[in-house]
Amino acid sequence: MNESYMFPTSLKEVQALGWEYIDVIFFSGDAFIDHPSFGAAVISRVLQKEGYRVAVVPQPNWRDDLRDFKKLGIPRLFFAVTAGAMDSMVNHYTANKRIRSDDAYTPDGKAGMRPDYCVTVYSKILKKLFPSSLVVIGGIEASLRRLTHYDYWSDSVMPSILSSSGADYLIYGMGERTIVALAGAIEISSSEFEIQQLPGLAYVKNNTNISDKYHKVHLLHSFEKCCSDKVAFVKNFNKMELEANKMHPDILVEAYANTFVVINPPYNPATTEEMDSFFDLPYTKLPHPRYKNKRIPAFDMIKNSINIHRGCFGGCSFCTIAAHQGRFIQSRSQDSIIKEVQDLVKKPYFKGVISDIGAPTANMYALQGKDLSICAKCLRKSCLYPSLCPNLNHSHAKLLELYKKIDGIKGVKRSFIGSGIRYDLFLNDKGFFDDESRKYFEEVVVNHTSGRFKIAPEHTEDKVLKYMAKPSFSYFIKLRQYFDALMKKKGLKYMIVPYFISSHPACTLEDMKKLRSNPALKGIYLDQVQDFTPTPMTASSAMYYSGLDIKTFKPLFCETNQTRKREQKSLFFRK
Repeated sequence: MNESYMFPTSLKEVQALGWEYIDVIFFSGDAFIDHPSFGAAVISRVLQKEGYRVAVVPQPNWRDDLRDFKKLGIPRLFFAVTAGAMDSMVNHYTANKRIRSDDAYTPDGKAGMRPDYCVTVYSKILKKLFPSSLVVIGGIEASLRRLTHYDYWSDSVMPSILSSSGADYLIYGMGERTIVALAGAIEISSSEFEIQQLPGLAYVKNNTNISDKYHKVHLLHSFEKCCSDKVAFVKNFNKMELEANKMHPDILVEAYANTFVVINPPYNPATTEEMDSFFDLPYTKLPHPRYKNKRIPAFDMIKNSINIHRGCFGGCSFCTIAAHQGRFIQSRSQDSIIKEVQDLVKKPYFKGVISDIGAPTANMYALQGKDLSICAKCLRKSCLYPSLCPNLNHSHAKLLELYKKIDGIKGVKRSFIGSGIRYDLFLNDKGFFDDESRKYFEEVVVNHTSGRFKIAPEHTEDKVLKYMAKPSFSYFIKLRQYFDALMKKKGLKYMIVPYFISSHPACTLEDMKKLRSNPALKGIYLDQVQDFTPTPMTASSAMYYSGLDIKTFKPLFCETNQTRKREQKSLFFRK
């Protein structure tokens, strides 16, 4: 099979390939871009590598006679459904629940091309049209709604998306290995019991008779209990977060009236060889030809970027990365990354500038515990908060080596770091950890910053930072001292750009006033503040919904009034 083809999206394109059947039909809330930054492309290419025929239906019309859902017929194995690169509700609405006027993942940025609760809507349509066909859901919307969760937009507790969508299986996290295993099991007609043993899979079961000699089974409070008891909701979240952050988690089971949602443990963190295999596939790195002469903003943002690893051990309370990608860093080899850069240089749209050598956190490449046997038993959700783990190897040597190799490639004029950087990986309020830490800081600021060094202290007040699981603002004060000294030494006029969050749990209007007047921010142009949005499966959302400190279960101030939330944010910009 010619692996360089673009996946078909219409019956005409299927026929042009001479296919008599399709193994998997993929429905996505995003436009289809064949680039490893987009999950639908990765999963499609991984399945293709295994010999499966995959067709894609991007942004199907769910409001007409449903012809988009019918046009390719029934797949041999299953329908796959994803909302796309974002939760559809985050994609549609601002933090103040106002409808966004554009959509970066749609041709020409047009809004309204996917439904609210996209995965549920697509899945219900498919199950109604093709009740005997399997529907498998995945991607970030499905992954982060896999168990009972608080939904900010409806201001309600929602059940597992498996329950609401009627899907047969849910693949959570980065699902390359699970989707291949599932496809293989279905192809050979494995029993339902055998399929239900697959790592990274969630499913609905009519009883709790789960036999597993390798993992413990934890029965969570029921969905109904969580709806009526906020303490029970928080306890469920705490257990879910604990398991999501373990190297070897156990099985979670949550009751729903007469059924149970079962969450199997995931595969072990991907090895470097496995990571390379996901990224070294024959991506065209282009939007589908169906979008001829149309601009897709998300493609413009990532087309000149390189993703070097996945996962994050930062443990920020408002972040979903660990819940989706895992806490343990899974890095690509330098050879794989260099090959991708060399291929990028040949693209007609590349003009010599790499926009981002990044990842969820740009400076966690190749970092892990010094003794992995300690990591295997560790129950911390963060290797950085409340202090740097003594078992963490925080050396930036491999990253500095990688930057040097990339910048030495013919055709690369500049390479920037557009992803977030954790400065508590190379300094604290006393100073740099070592000379290598200083070298990394200076290399990034001087050679990989386009005049704006972006970092995220998130707040100035330690009582708020505590609930964000972020380091003390004193770290930023030390960072700025070094930044100002470096600018003077190099004769540069770069700016340091701090990002902040307003109305996070524990943050009051008075705290925002203190932030705005903090003397350490004098001389800095403050224009980067984000109003806190409670998204599914984060500690911050659990606090917001419950109004509780989720460790002590004591009452916690949370600004839930939309007018006062806007006031906290607007205060940031007042002179």
